[in-house]
Parts: sequence; C-alpha cells; structure tokens
Amino acid sequence: MPLPHAAAPGTALDVLQRTFGHPAFRGPQAGIVEHIAGGGDCLVLMPTGGGKSLCYQVPALLRAGTGIVVSPLIALMQDQVAALRQNGVRAAFLNSSLDAREARAVERSLLAGELDLLYVAPERLMTDGFQGLLARLAGRRDEAPEGGWGDDDDSGSQRSRSDDGAGTDGSPSAVRSPAGIALFAIDEAHCVSQWGHDFRPEYLQLSILHERFPGVPRVALTATADPQTRVEILERLGLADARVFISSFDRPNIRYAIVDKEEPRSQLLRFIGEEHEGDCGIVYCLSRRKVEETAIWLSERGVNALPYHAGMDQAARAANQSRFQREDGIVVVATIAFGMGIDKPDVRFVAHLDLPKSIEGYYQETGRAGRDGGPADAWMSYGLADVVQQRRMIDESDADETYKRVSSAKLDALLGLCETAACRRVRLLAYFGEDSQPCGNCDNCLTPPRTWDATEAVRKALSCVYRTGQRFGVVHLIDVLRGKSTERTQRWQHEALSVFGIGGDLEEPAWRGVFRQMVALGLLRVDHESHGALRLTDASRPVLRGEQSVSMRETVRQSGGGKGARRRASGSGSAASSAGVGDSPAAQALLERLKAWRREEARTQSVPAYVILHDATLVEIARTRPRDADALGEVPGIGARKLERYAQPLLEIVSDALTDAG
Repeated sequence: MPLPHAAAPGTALDVLQRTFGHPAFRGPQAGIVEHIAGGGDCLVLMPTGGGKSLCYQVPALLRAGTGIVVSPLIALMQDQVAALRQNGVRAAFLNSSLDAREARAVERSLLAGELDLLYVAPERLMTDGFQGLLARLAGRRDEAPEGGWGDDDDSGSQRSRSDDGAGTDGSPSAVRSPAGIALFAIDEAHCVSQWGHDFRPEYLQLSILHERFPGVPRVALTATADPQTRVEILERLGLADARVFISSFDRPNIRYAIVDKEEPRSQLLRFIGEEHEGDCGIVYCLSRRKVEETAIWLSERGVNALPYHAGMDQAARAANQSRFQREDGIVVVATIAFGMGIDKPDVRFVAHLDLPKSIEGYYQETGRAGRDGGPADAWMSYGLADVVQQRRMIDESDADETYKRVSSAKLDALLGLCETAACRRVRLLAYFGEDSQPCGNCDNCLTPPRTWDATEAVRKALSCVYRTGQRFGVVHLIDVLRGKSTERTQRWQHEALSVFGIGGDLEEPAWRGVFRQMVALGLLRVDHESHGALRLTDASRPVLRGEQSVSMRETVRQSGGGKGARRRASGSGSAASSAGVGDSPAAQALLERLKAWRREEARTQSVPAYVILHDATLVEIARTRPRDADALGEVPGIGARKLERYAQPLLEIVSDALTDAG
C-alpha cells in the first residue's frame, strides 16, 4: 500500500526541514524551488552532490498533484524512491523491473492521487499507454470530492497506511487532491544533446510534454553541460522561455591528478594502497576485456574489486552493482556503462586507466566521487597510446564529418587539460565558462610541474619522422633518435641516417613525453591506415623552420609515498566519514556502533545503507550525542518520518555508549 504523504504543504522551508531534515537550502536551491513551485519552467545546472533532486522534490510536495520525474536509469529510480519513502514521501517508479501486476498497481495509485512523485523512464513516458494515463491524471485536476480530500476522516489517502507503519503528521493539510500533474522533472537532461557523451534519442521526444500539458511546469536538470549543450537542451526540450540557473561547476573536495602512463595497473595499485586502502571507488577502462582483466588483477592483489560492463550476464552485472551500492570498500572496475545515476555518497575515488572522450565525460565520471562532501580523488593515467586510440575511434567512426569535427574539438580540450602545467581546476572550469583561481587541490598546484624549452628536441623528432619516411610509430622513432641498434633499424638502414643517435641526451620516458605532447599539440598526427605511423602536420612547419618555439611539461617518473600518503593520515580516504567526531575513542566507538546498526537496518530493508542515514548524519549524532528526540530531530538528515521511525534505536545506542564511557 502507498505511504501517506508526510509533509504538510506549507512553505518550502517547512517541507525541507520536516520531510528531509535539512535546516536550510544551499546556494540557489531556494530560488529554484520558488520558481518551480510558482509554475515556472527552468534549466538547472548544478554539480553532482549539489542537491539537484531537492530542486524538484520540494516543489512537487508543495504543488497539487503528482510530480513526474523522467530518469534514464533503473538503479537511480530505485534508490531515489527508497530514499524518499524513508522520508515518508509517497513515491514510486515505473520501469522494466516491475512485472505487469506491480506496474498496474503503481498506475492505480497514480490515478487515485496516492503518489507525490513518480519516476519513469523516457521510453515508457512516451508510450501511448502512459500518455493516456497522464491525460486522465491532468483531466481530473478539479474532481476532488465535495469537502476536499484534506478532511481528517477515513476517506482517500488518509486511510492508506503502509505495512511498515509509515504515517503522517496528523494534520488535515497533509493529504492533498488526488488529481493533477504537479510538474515534469527531466533528469540527466544532457542526454538530449546529440554531441554529448550520453546521448539518448528518446530524450528528443520530450518536447511533447509542453505541447500536451502546457500548464505544467517543467524543470530540466544536469550536472554536465558546456555552453553549446545548454543551448541544445533549451531548444530540443522546448524551454526557450525557461529561466536558467547555473551553479558553480566546482567540486572543491575533489583532488584532480593526472599521471604519465608507465605501468598503469601498478600505478593504480600504488595509488589505492597509499591513499584509499579499504575505500569505495570506481575504476574506468575503455574496453570490456580490460575491465575483466583489471578486476581480476586487483583482486589477486588484495583489492575487493568487481567488474561491470554491458557484455556481462545481466544477473551478474546487477549483483555487482548491488554489492557496490550496499557494501563498504567495494571497488568497481567498469566501462562507462556504469555510473550515470549512481547515488552512492561515499565513493572516495574515481580512477581512469584510459582517456575519456571529452571533458564532459571526465567531469561527470569524476563527479561520482565525494558526493558526501568529504575529501575524494580523481586520478588518471594518460599516455600517447590513449591519444592514438581516441583519434582512431573518431576517424574510423560512421558519424558524419560535423560530428567528427566536434568530437575532435572536445578531445583537444581534454588533451589540453591533461597537458597543462597550470591549475587543472582552472582549466576544467574554464571549459564550462567559469572563471576561477588556482585551487591548491590538484597535482599541479600541490607539486608544480617544471616546464622546459623543448624546441630543439621537437625539431629533432620532426626531422626523424621526415627522414624515416613518415612510416613509423613512436617506438621505432625513439630507437632511431637514441641510436639504438635493432633488427628494424638495420633492416630499414636507418642507422645510416643523419638523425640516428641525435637524441641520445634524453632518456626513453622523456622522448615518450615529447612525442605524446607533440601529438596533443597537433604537431604530429597518427595515420591509422598505416598502423599508427606518425606524420607531419601543417603546424609542424614553423617549428622545423625555426619560426616557433615549443614549451613542454617535464616528464617525471612516478614514485611511491609523497603527498598522497600523508594526506590519508590527515583525515582523508576511509577516515573521511569519521573525521568530524574528533579523536575521542568513545566518539569513534559510538560511530562504529551507529554504522553497525545502520548496516543491519539496511540489510533488513534491502536498501543501501546511505538510504537509511548518510555518514554525515551518523557523524553528527556521534559528535553531539543527543539525549532525547528533540535533540535528535535537530541533527541534519533527520526529518519527521526518520525521527518517528529511528529515534528509539538511535537514542538507545547513544545512551549505551554514554553508560559504557562512564
């Protein structure tokens, strides 16, 4: 049976505090909520973890009718609905995970006005059947029984009570009209962009919502959209007159680091071991085979790693995702098929073993770390092979020339981020049109890279490419430059060339860095039809003629230890969730008791632990040690429904801990 609505319509702040347990709105949330609640359309750009969901959840509770949320992923719907029901909100979802009987029950609840929020996939939303449901819902807006559905009697939703004992605050205004559509929320709105990394054709049809239901406010939300994508979202969703709310794209708690790729798996293992042992994380790989091999390799070395990619058996894939969502310390090795909509707040790191396709993809994938606001890391290994691979994927795709040109420009922007010697965050935010100052929390700020005048080395490399006939890849070219006699240099008589041995002053890793940066700078291009041979470009001519100088990052070999290892000791990594309770052993012990209770409660209810209570809420309970329900209700994250449901066990745990502490 559906949950009764727990929040009495009132002010937005009332709903925020009573239902969600938050003392105040953050940033632009209040303005967005007011605009939507008043019937306005808008586009909301807000970083992951910035509170986008509240921007439509609160107005849906304030307005008459049901809020319809378009969401592209089943896992996201399930977790958000579970979290809402924990707060006493009458929420449900319609997707392929439901059988016919379950789907019909949800539809009946929708038409009966028993839902505050309904999550639905865009494919289902656009079916004739669901459009008919919406038409019936909208057409019944004024059909509440005489006397209203808010009377405190046995009628309507007031008599609905779930088996788990969920109730309302008892006020008549807590039950609203059973008819009408409160709003349409289009989540992950960047999926409408044909240039984007998550394009979904069904999103292009969503403009029909405005045509069929012109009086219903619409809000499109995304964490990832450059200026071009924003324009496309507004045009394709018919939001030309919508107000645009843009929050800062900055995630200051995330530390960005990009390292030269040497032995990427060993580098990754060292990074995890030094900074994130026992932490939850995501490792992205480009291919399914690499996902499988990397997960096995990490597991054999003591990391609790699981694979995830679209080619896996569906049951195995779902099981691995469930373990990641519900257990601590799981590292998922995945393709980009994993992630969008992942709402797990305590992901402490996101690592890339391969180069993403664009800054948008990189930003969205790294944004899955540190959603709880605690310290997190975005780590990537990057080498010439990554550039070659991404260029080949663009050149060999079946897309038209316009798409290839846009894709190449996006890759160039990402390469600029990888190769910059300045603050990475400044470069990242500038891509989204945001000015900023050096952050002090990226590898370049913490350990400024040295640059050098590489003009002479670049001229030697370009000459070597030319003298060898523009027919060879980087390995052979470095052998020629360093004067290394091999079967190939002998067979092609390259030891007789004037360029043989002219680069002996640089070690092989340094030359790899030179060639990588030359490709990134457009001084060389990769000829995929000639098995990866490097060729000169028009941009290389001024350098060869001595008319242009070239500055490059100095290639540095990675070593263990350093700032990352010291950072863990200062309260990052797995310690992030307990940093707020102080150094008291009693407080730490209390926090562990609270987590143990939460794990058992989550297991009993078959939901992720963070759906019960977030780490930050447990930390605050352990820090303040509330003695009664009133004090517990002041803890952020404890709304009226959770206070009613969990006050007794939580207060007992605190009381026992205080007794044990003497």
